[in-house]
Amino acid sequence: MSTVDPSGVVDAHHHVWDLSVRDQDWITGPELAPLRRDFTLDELEPRARAAGVGATVLVQTVTVAEETPEFLALAAGSDLVAGVVGWTDLTADGVADTLAALREGPGGAYLVGIRHQVQGEPDPDWLVRPDVLRGLAAVADAGLAYDLLVLPEQLPAAARAAELLPGLTFVLDHLGKPPIAAGEQEPWATRLRELALRPNTFAKLSGLVTEAEWHRWSTADLRPYVGTALDAFGPDRLMAGSDWPVCTLAADYGRVMDTARDLVSALGQDEQRAVLGGTAVRAYRLPTA
Repeated sequence: MSTVDPSGVVDAHHHVWDLSVRDQDWITGPELAPLRRDFTLDELEPRARAAGVGATVLVQTVTVAEETPEFLALAAGSDLVAGVVGWTDLTADGVADTLAALREGPGGAYLVGIRHQVQGEPDPDWLVRPDVLRGLAAVADAGLAYDLLVLPEQLPAAARAAELLPGLTFVLDHLGKPPIAAGEQEPWATRLRELALRPNTFAKLSGLVTEAEWHRWSTADLRPYVGTALDAFGPDRLMAGSDWPVCTLAADYGRVMDTARDLVSALGQDEQRAVLGGTAVRAYRLPTA
């Protein structure tokens, strides 16, 4: 199993897909048309290396059980992927057994977390349903993290779940999708701060360029939201991620990672290293050299 330089750069959030294997049914409408093709590790790797990225975390894209073992096998054959955030039905019976089987299968050592597209759930309190909490407890017992893919209105339920399950590491994807294009902070900022009060929560500086105006954004547009997150979580609980290839709707891989560096450039060197790699290593328990 490959190891991670704890002082190096980790891209804590990216995807891959092969449309000949499985449709990505969320890619709809003309604005997402550029994503309707295959995106592979072979395409990502030279971009990541050119951007100074030494390791990545591969994150699930669809709620299909077969995707996770496929991703684990990809990770096992890659020198770039250090961890996989997969999917399982948290509401099903036997979540613990499912996770154990994934860990025991090919590439199972690369499983570092679980995610569900909570943003698509109509119930804003989905995360604190008893059946979901039972599944989340199994994730905690397995020593895995849980990625939160939520909208701002779902952040209060995320905070309650984190309080109810203090032994589970929660990682907020895309800062909870702040309204950057609208230039607004509230009520997102207040809800983000409430989540950050739970010490078992982390957050990703990922997906921000696609929450901004895709073709007109600047680093200055993102800075107020990153500032709020830094104030709420601190650099030791923030991590950078590209959200490739979704980010390509607004910027190429190199620009996204350069922007992440720019956004934390005013921090001390140790704090920069945390956001750009160290936090991801700790949150996901990535193997270090």
